[in-house]
Parts: sequence; C-alpha cells; structure tokens
Amino acid sequence: MSNTEYKYLSRINTPQELRKLKVKELKEYAQELRHYIIECCATNPGHLGSSLGAVELTIALHYVYDTPDDSIVWDVGHQAYPHKIITERREAFTTNRKYGGISGFPRMSESRYDAFGGGHASVSISAAFGIAKAQELLQNNRHVVAVIGDGALTGGLAFEGLNNAGASPSTDILVVLNDNEMSIDKPAGALDSYLVRISTSRWYNSLKRTLWKALSVVPPLHRLVRKTGNAIKHGLLQNSNLFESLNFRYFGPIDGHDIDELIRTFTALKEIGGPKLLHIKTKKGKGYTPAEKDPAVWHAPGRYDAATGERIKSSYPADRYQDVFGETLLDLARENDKIVGITPAMPSGCSMNILMAEMPERCFDVGIAEGHAVTFSAGLAAGGSRPFCNIYSSFMQRAYDNVIHDVALQNLPVVMCLDRAGIVGEDGATHHGAFDLAYFGCIPNITIATPRNEWMLRQMMYTASLANHPTVIRYPRGIGEGAEWRKTSFKALEEGRGEQLRDGSDVAVIGIGTMVNVAMRAAERSTRSVAVYDMCYAKPLDTELIESIGTKFSRIITIEDGIVRGGVGEAIVAHLSRSGYTPKVRTLGIDDSFVHHGKPEQLYAECGYDEEALLTTINNL
Repeated sequence: MSNTEYKYLSRINTPQELRKLKVKELKEYAQELRHYIIECCATNPGHLGSSLGAVELTIALHYVYDTPDDSIVWDVGHQAYPHKIITERREAFTTNRKYGGISGFPRMSESRYDAFGGGHASVSISAAFGIAKAQELLQNNRHVVAVIGDGALTGGLAFEGLNNAGASPSTDILVVLNDNEMSIDKPAGALDSYLVRISTSRWYNSLKRTLWKALSVVPPLHRLVRKTGNAIKHGLLQNSNLFESLNFRYFGPIDGHDIDELIRTFTALKEIGGPKLLHIKTKKGKGYTPAEKDPAVWHAPGRYDAATGERIKSSYPADRYQDVFGETLLDLARENDKIVGITPAMPSGCSMNILMAEMPERCFDVGIAEGHAVTFSAGLAAGGSRPFCNIYSSFMQRAYDNVIHDVALQNLPVVMCLDRAGIVGEDGATHHGAFDLAYFGCIPNITIATPRNEWMLRQMMYTASLANHPTVIRYPRGIGEGAEWRKTSFKALEEGRGEQLRDGSDVAVIGIGTMVNVAMRAAERSTRSVAVYDMCYAKPLDTELIESIGTKFSRIITIEDGIVRGGVGEAIVAHLSRSGYTPKVRTLGIDDSFVHHGKPEQLYAECGYDEEALLTTINNL
C-alpha cells in the first residue's frame, strides 16, 4: 500500500467491512479510493479514466448487494479497479497487470467476487442473464447485476442479451447502463444520440425524480410505478421506449456520482423483480482534472506524475506499427479514391484517426461491433470500394463467421489489418493475438501477410490494395525495428514469396513476421552456422522455398508469435512431410495454453520463443 495515510481505505478490504460504514462516511471513502487508484496507476500504468468514473457506482453496488452471493458482472472490466480494491485485493492492486500479479480485468479464477471474466465488450448482459436464470432454476434468492458502458452497448451481443432477458419476465436481473458518453474514443452511432435524448428530457426526469423520492420511503408505490411507468414514458418522452420495448423496466437517468441517490435507488430496485435497466450518468476520469479534460488520452495514459498530472512519455527508437499503418493508409487513400477505412471504435488505438482527420467522409467508426465492421466492409467492397478494416487480432475472433461467410466465400477484396497480433503484454489472455495465424490459415481465398518491419508493412498494404481477393495483414503492438519507411515509394510484392536473409549450412530457422528479427539476432550469436529465412506470407506458403530448405538442411526450427497448434510452423512441417522430406523440425511459439499478463519479454521467455530460448534450441538441436 502507498505511504499516504487513509482513514477508511486502510481498514476496508472486503464488502462486508464496507457495509459497516455509515452512508455519510462513504463519500470520504470514495475520495480515498479514487486517490489510491490515481496514486497506484501513476507508477504502474493501467486503465485509469473508466475506473475513476465508476468509484461511487462500485461502492453503492457492494454496499447494497450481498456480494459475492449476489453477482456483479462487469463489462470489459476497464472500470473494475474500485471493485478489485474493495474485494480483498487492496494490497495486491500494486501488482495490477504485472507478471505474476493480479489481472487488469475481472477473472473468475482470481477472486470469488469476480462473477464472470471480462476482457471483450458487450458480454455482460448475456452472462448476467445466464447467471440469473441459473439462480432462478436452483430457487436461490440471489440478485444479479450487469454493469455495461454506453460504448459496449453498441455491440450486437448486448442487444441479443437484452432481447433474450426481456423475454423472461420471471428472471430477476438489473442492467446498469454506465453512460459517460465515452468508450475508449468518443462513441459513434445512433444509440449515442438516443441516450442523449433520454438524459436531457427535463419533464420526464423531473417527474422520475419525484417518483423515486416517494418510492424510497413508501414501498407500496412500487405498484403505482409499475402501472404508470409506460404511460409516463410514452406521454412525456416520445421515441424513448427502446428498453421498454424489450420488456426492461427503464429507470433513470440518475447521477452516478451521488452515493446517496445510488444507494436509495439500488435498495428500491432490489424489491422489484424481473428485468430492469438503470441508466446512470457518470464522468470518465471523475475527480482527476487531467483525466476529466482529456478522457480519451487518460483511458490508459501510461506513467504520469500523480500530483501534477504530467504524463511521463517514453522515447522510442522507432515508429509504432499502428502509426505506420495509419500514415500509409492516408498515403494510399490520396492515390486511390476507392480506398476507405473501417474501425470498430478504435480510431486512435489503431491510428485510423490519421485518415479520419483528413478524409472523414472516407473513414467509418462503426462502434464496438466487429462482426458488423467486417460485413460492412464486405458490402463496401461489393459496391466498388477498397476497404481497409482494422481490428485488433483478439477482437477479430468475434467476427470469424463474418470473415468466412461474407468476405472469403464471396472472394471480396477486403484488407483486414490485425493490430496487436501475437503477445500484447499487460492486458493478458483476453487481448493476446495468439490465434489469428491458426484461425485464418484454414480459410480458402485469404492471403495472410506477415511483415517483419515497418517498410514491409507499408509495401504489404500497397500490395493488398491491388489484390482482387481478401488479405489479412497482421502486425504486433508497439514499435518496429527502425526500418526506413517514410516517404518510400510503393512497391508491389509477390504474394506467397519468401526470402533468405542469412546463409548457413548447419541449421535453418524459418521465421514468420517480427519473429524473423529474433531469429537474426539469435543466429548471429550462435556458434553454429545458421541460415535464416523469412516466409513473408503465412498463406500461401512459399512451397518452393520450403522444399529447397528441406533439401539442404536436416535440422530446421520454425518460430512464430502465435499458437503452434494449427500455426504456420505446423503447416511447414506438413508440407515437408507430404513432399517426402524428413528433417528434424522444432516449432516454437505459444503452446496449447492461454498466456496471462506481464511484459512481452517476460511472456516470450515463459513461452519459450524469445531470443535466449531460440539460441538454446539452435545450439541443442
């Protein structure tokens, strides 16, 4: 724990201890909790802004509900830091996202208070409804709450959950819509405007507040609210019956930073059965001026000075891959007016905001809706555009059927750029892009490009813009190798053609993507004569090159930043076997397991494919 003296925080480590406080004491506790998060995240970076905005909400939930017997399901988990600190992890919070420490997201194996794991958006309602239905079937009198942000509500799965839960009037579930008018970037779409209309209706909200004050002291008024609720909404706030039309009783909006009102409301809602939705208004970054002023930057600001709010920026020896993508896309769009960009709510995260700033009419933020992003891109391609759809590798898993059915089967020229491919670091298992080489490798018609540096990413994007078939380009999070790429002329590459980068006679190392650079460094350190090859394209494989390697070498190592099972290494081994070559082959990559959080270099070492592990394999093979 920090050196700061805390009156309440230092003696509260469980919800049971929290409930011993008087309601008036909770406000001071909230400020201490917020200060502790700011203090810890200054030196151990994490998702700050969302958690600061959920402090009072979290306190009120644990104060009213009997957790862990009652269940709280957090959507994504960006706002779950107060929850972790309240639920027996106050001291452990200093290890948040560190190797061997607690996860940055809810994780069932970590705590009995984490009712469901969270890492991808829009899952909370479906999961909470499942938990609630199980409790109903077991005849357990337990409450279940789903906390979802307005950004995550744009995901189709959230509406599937609302639709299904609304059709089960006997199942007790509360959905808390935490509306801070932000996700990571400013939310996009019609739903955002709809929520604004709800929250700005003066007549409706005035009447709602009056009813809730009465409700908190006169329980029989529950029946009156049940009977008159729909009439009030239809009479005073037309076109605001979205949630009611899904058979959810809508309450709110209320101030999500008013602990007194939150506690009164949650206490009253516990007495109302069936599906309910409470709309609360919060401010992302609440209580910390820098985070309030720039919530997008302070979503995950990195290191900073807690006292001054000055961010401690790291100097990088090379450009980030995401910026190579963003600037190259703009260059391509300037040359080809058919090129458009699509992102599911990550314009700054993938640097598509570069195109968005200059050509907003040719850039589409579709909200947290990966499946829609892919099928929308397919439609754009069918209509004559050249779409570049950028989705983080682990998030693309959610659009797998859309890729197969809507892009690959119809052989449409959609370029799918997978940022954060491979190990990503502190965000852990939910965010590692471990599976894309395996899950795309089995789909017909798709070309998979794997650049080893910035220049190759630029040229592979250009090559893909000329192709008449789907292309996947996967590249890692973070900085590149320092290869010159700015203002370089475009050069079309030969798809499916690899290259030899280093000659040798004893061992051959075949690298995929940025692992080629690891192979080059390890080969230079080895006492053996090591040849290094870059496949360049994971699909189609350069079978001619593979066969020439099989002819020359009896010892071969493949290395990739992804799952080994079904990966490129196994595809190389399969081709060698089919062609009658029988060298000894070691395939390095992620084993058949989920990788948790830590610095990338720690995780590469754990998985056995960092430079040292490769060097050991070369020397011992």
